[in-house]
Amino acid sequence: MASVNQIGFGKVAVLFGGKSGEREVSLKSGAAVLAALHRQGVDAHAFDPAEKPLHDLESFDRVFIALHGRYGEDGTIQGALELMNIPYTGSGVMASSVGMDKWRTKLLWRSANVITPDFALINANTDFAAIEQQLGLPLFVKPANEGSSIGISKVKKAGDLKAAYELAAKSDPLVIAEQFVGGGEYTVGILGDQALPIIRIVPANEFYDYDAKYLRDDTQYLCPCGLSAEKEAQIQAEALEAFRVVGGQGWGRVDFLMDEYGKHYFLEVNTSPGMTDHSLVPMAAKAAGMSFDALVVHILELAHVG
Repeated sequence: MASVNQIGFGKVAVLFGGKSGEREVSLKSGAAVLAALHRQGVDAHAFDPAEKPLHDLESFDRVFIALHGRYGEDGTIQGALELMNIPYTGSGVMASSVGMDKWRTKLLWRSANVITPDFALINANTDFAAIEQQLGLPLFVKPANEGSSIGISKVKKAGDLKAAYELAAKSDPLVIAEQFVGGGEYTVGILGDQALPIIRIVPANEFYDYDAKYLRDDTQYLCPCGLSAEKEAQIQAEALEAFRVVGGQGWGRVDFLMDEYGKHYFLEVNTSPGMTDHSLVPMAAKAAGMSFDALVVHILELAHVG
């Protein structure tokens, strides 16, 4: 295997921090990525776009994007890097933008026959009682353009949808209500053309919210996930296709739910997954025999322009 020096990454910027609601998570992801690159002898440097002008990136040969949320995961920074002709990790402008938008991801998936939970776009003038009846209770309410479960709530009682909408609308004007699927939550890491082993997520609290993702130590991550080998292979193949439908490249994550009858529903795409000590892609890579450092270097190898 070629050494990092032979590969010739040059001077690498690790973008993390930023100014989205996921800044704190991004700081953790970026610090872990930066440390891994340093351990592998890569000339890597921290770069927080909330604190430095983007034109300073022109002195770098390659960029590892460890930003989450708006301005880093939504195609914005990807477009800037393409204008500067700097190779970067992860998906391009369109896939990043679509993947950040849960509503438009679902519209694309439906057009390509990718199964996703039923949903409705809601606003302040929505007939909330009609939506509760249409989707059934319980249901979830989500800002369409946030990650890390920010602004999400579970509506369990008739009449509570309006308050859940108002909470979500504080994070994003585009809000969706989504059918509840209660047979288990899973994720598929994507690395190049490979789907990593599936992880089942079992939160100790009611659903996999921000605390369960980043702060609690009682969330269970099961890998092997408990599905049959045949079922896992089927879902991995479908996850790769769901990722391709939105134009995903390089690496990412596709989340899905199972119902009580064993039917799976793809939930959303993450084009800039977390790289913290609680993060899912590193867990799946480890289950596939890949260390965190090897994962980070491989993601950097997959960097592209446009």
